[in-house]
Amino acid sequence: MANTVFSHTLPNGLVLLAEPMDFVRSAAVHVLIPAGCAHEPAANAGLASAISEMINRGAGERDSEQLMLALDSLGVDHNVGPGLLNLFLSGSTIAKNLPAALELFADIILRPRMPADELDAVQAQMLQDLQGLEDSPQEQVMLELQSRYYPPPLNKDRYGTEASIAGLTIEKMRFYHRKHFRPNGTILSVAGRIDWPRLKAQVERLFGDWPRGEETPLAIVDSHIPRSGHIAKDKQQTQITFAFPSVAVTHPSYFAARGAVGVLSSGMSSRLFTEVREKRGLCYSVYASHEGMKDRGTIVGYSGTRPERAQETLDVMLAEFARLRDGVQQDEIDRTKAGLKTSLIMQQESTSSRAGAIARDWYYLNRVRSFDEIQSEIDGLTPKKVVDYVEEFPFRDPTIVTLGPNALTIPN
Repeated sequence: MANTVFSHTLPNGLVLLAEPMDFVRSAAVHVLIPAGCAHEPAANAGLASAISEMINRGAGERDSEQLMLALDSLGVDHNVGPGLLNLFLSGSTIAKNLPAALELFADIILRPRMPADELDAVQAQMLQDLQGLEDSPQEQVMLELQSRYYPPPLNKDRYGTEASIAGLTIEKMRFYHRKHFRPNGTILSVAGRIDWPRLKAQVERLFGDWPRGEETPLAIVDSHIPRSGHIAKDKQQTQITFAFPSVAVTHPSYFAARGAVGVLSSGMSSRLFTEVREKRGLCYSVYASHEGMKDRGTIVGYSGTRPERAQETLDVMLAEFARLRDGVQQDEIDRTKAGLKTSLIMQQESTSSRAGAIARDWYYLNRVRSFDEIQSEIDGLTPKKVVDYVEEFPFRDPTIVTLGPNALTIPN
């Protein structure tokens, strides 16, 4: 499957990407803006989330109700949210409505009203989300792992604290918007039934006058040492999670790392599901995942189980991670490759997925990988490549975080 991706960088630094998909009748937009929660001042945790809520509440000549009505009248399914490094804005609609949707997106990004009378509602929503973590122990333990494992400011989350939420002001939001919403560093990607010359001309008209902003690199704390720990909660289940260092998205062994995770956690025949859940009945949920950044990567393990089975669950999970170095079977690799290809093909058939994928490729790699290139990487996976990866990046010295009634013994 060949795919052509057009790219154009405006004089102010904004990158426009577009992939025509002539077999669909829709179009999707995905915008990455360098304003994620890692950029927040320590005293203003949650500011990126507040901005994500506030920029939807009126923009340009439209108040909040008029803006929502305009988006709904175009059938735009849209979302705004903060990631760690980037704030994202995405939307999809039928192709003929894309130009009108882009006009609204330009107002949301460049000219949000941020009305002061909406501040209380935004703060109330954020407090509700923060308090809701008590009902989501899996997310709670994952956030604690992130906080302990990654160095500041990569260990921040979108929620903030009760104190930081209470301290939010419209002035702080507007200052954050002026400082971090900038074209240099922003990626705008479109996928679907598009006319590239018309799209390029419209984006230049809408965003060409957006002034460049100052680039402020993150000051990552190199001396950070990850810490294991336990969150004591009187719960009916124990949540277990742990993290190991892995490779970045840009590393040559990235797909081998994905292959290792696939052997462990790709479907009901994977090792973790089979050994931890099916054979021993230790848990109701178990999986592994790979988190990649530009300069680092992490493999994460998770399980939720009954307190009396928690220690055995942790021990068996870590044993399965370690057992990868003893060898991988060809049928395990074949199943992993099939899963990766299925995800790739489904992504190619969704305009929203493609718009997000090409934006992320450009952010991590400064280019967009073709379907054939990714498929070739997947086809090239072998048992030896996975074992070689495990030998070079062994699963050891995990950062382990648990949540439940009893702390667990951390193995050597």
